[in-house]
Amino acid sequence: MEILSLKEHHARTLLIHCRWDMEKLLTILVEKGKDELYSKAGVTSLEQDDNSAAANSSKLSISSMVLCTICYEDVPPCEITTMDCGHYFCNSCWTEHFIVKISEGQSRRIGCMEHKCYSVCDEEKVRNLVNSRDPNLAEKFDRFLLESYIEDNSKVKWCPSAPHCGNAIRIGDDIEEILEIECACGQQFCFNCLSEAHSPCPCPIWEMWSKKSLLDSENANWLTVHTKPCPNCHKPVEKNGGCNHVGCVCGKSFCWHCGDPLNKEHKCGRYVEKSEKKEEFGLITQNYLLRYTHYLNRYKAHLDSLKLESKLKKTGEEKILCLIESDAIVTNYSWVSNGIDRLFRSRRILSYSYAFAYYMFGDEPFENCITNKEERKRKQNLFEDQQQQLELNVEKLSSMIEDPFEYFPQDEISLRKAHIINLTRVVDKLCKELYECIENDFMDSSECANSNIALYKSNGVEKASKLVIHEDMQPSPSNGEVNKRPCKSSSSNESYTAEVKIEAEESSLKRLKVFPV
Repeated sequence: MEILSLKEHHARTLLIHCRWDMEKLLTILVEKGKDELYSKAGVTSLEQDDNSAAANSSKLSISSMVLCTICYEDVPPCEITTMDCGHYFCNSCWTEHFIVKISEGQSRRIGCMEHKCYSVCDEEKVRNLVNSRDPNLAEKFDRFLLESYIEDNSKVKWCPSAPHCGNAIRIGDDIEEILEIECACGQQFCFNCLSEAHSPCPCPIWEMWSKKSLLDSENANWLTVHTKPCPNCHKPVEKNGGCNHVGCVCGKSFCWHCGDPLNKEHKCGRYVEKSEKKEEFGLITQNYLLRYTHYLNRYKAHLDSLKLESKLKKTGEEKILCLIESDAIVTNYSWVSNGIDRLFRSRRILSYSYAFAYYMFGDEPFENCITNKEERKRKQNLFEDQQQQLELNVEKLSSMIEDPFEYFPQDEISLRKAHIINLTRVVDKLCKELYECIENDFMDSSECANSNIALYKSNGVEKASKLVIHEDMQPSPSNGEVNKRPCKSSSSNESYTAEVKIEAEESSLKRLKVFPV
């Protein structure tokens, strides 16, 4: 805040007011002026601050006792604290006021006690007064201030791992696109919605799918056994009475035995061979449930394969050791680990692509993304062709990696190496094309404008790397305070972030760690 020549706590108050958005702060400053910005944020201007401090200092210095207008007790000047706004009260009243506010979770903007004064109190004075009464509460106040940087900042978010790892990640101010990140704890998540990394499925679709799959996966079998589809609206209907003439909420009545609409002439007791037309109608009425189970089964199948293939990490290392010990002609074995990594990434992409397809090619809510039915069908066929090509090559890659090729003859090992390297590149290319197909063919329309996906990255989800902590940010051994100065990155171009980590040991104090992306 060098532009405004502010004290550190005033600068932080302004940033908290603008949710740590410097661009928003500067916009308000230019459009509405400094006075309105300060007034809304509860910051006393520098000139007013100096004048009030000088006036009150001279007033208190000549008085032997000072009246506190809160408790109406006469106290010596040494037990009076004056805030930047110029209002002063006794330390006991200030302390009680601060304790109440901190206990209520209002540490970020504790206001002055004076009636109709909206200035924010100096955090250093708050900390010192509360620490003299309750050191634990003073630590809580510090933690709230640190966490405000994370919880109020759109560029900084907590890692959603469970149990919580205590890390927070900040992305660069210039990053606008949806981003997927891997925390230092290993958790991969979408920075936009804080769900697990789910590209190429957009956040709105993933939110609907995760809720539906969580609720419906256990109910799908029950629906198949205990319900029948209405011949009019095709929604599942449960029979809750003894009568076999059931009615749907759409108003249509049908026979529970055969599924036909009811009329005066309806009879179904006699066995009749089903015609092709009737069989076709029966398939249509089952479509609602069958379509969902189709996509759900394939979504789960790839996730199940991923779980089973997770052991390949260990077996891959064992295969490499075995090849090294056998003095094989091949000396570089990075193709093994690269193939395994590519297999894991492509499995996830395939799994989430089925969640995307279920909603994008259904009747709602994304049917307006492509209004032309012929165009919609053409794009669906293109997407499914690419999806199937990817699926086919992923299965080939999985089969080749799982084979015990470490025991193959030398010439076959060289041939297997070439095949795995080639398949790794092909799968990478097909994954990229699938992303481009979704981005260019489905996300460009105005109806899907808020449904963008994270960019495809050949090397996988971006990893948050740990920066060196500046020595000025280390906690003081005497009072546990953290000096919140900017931290120095090993690279001047790297964006930096604060991560609040509360150590579990009794003697541990708060510290800041930094994870940039």
